[in-house]
Amino acid sequence: MRLITIALAFLLVLIQYPLWLGKGGWLNVADMRDQVEATRLKTEQLTARNGKLDSEVRDLKEGTGAVEERARYELGMIKQNEIFVQVLRKDEQPVESMTVPPVKAPKKDGAAHH
Repeated sequence: MRLITIALAFLLVLIQYPLWLGKGGWLNVADMRDQVEATRLKTEQLTARNGKLDSEVRDLKEGTGAVEERARYELGMIKQNEIFVQVLRKDEQPVESMTVPPVKAPKKDGAAHH
């Protein structure tokens, strides 16, 4: 009787092995679910980033507003005949102004100069 119990316990362990540790076992499936979730989150982040980049590219292609905004805030540029006014709070110090030489616009007559 004892031999039958040991044999049945051994068969039970043998049957359980593929269920827990085999190729399609529960542990493997749980690990794959975690990987799928991590990949889904990363995909959502990249999709959001791509959406922002796409809208920025569209703005840069379609209008001058985005280009002007970048020139003002990133390069400190102002338009010709425009006056820069900086409003400070009582405890703030003025920002050092950038001296950028004026850029001449290319001629629109289409003539090439050599």
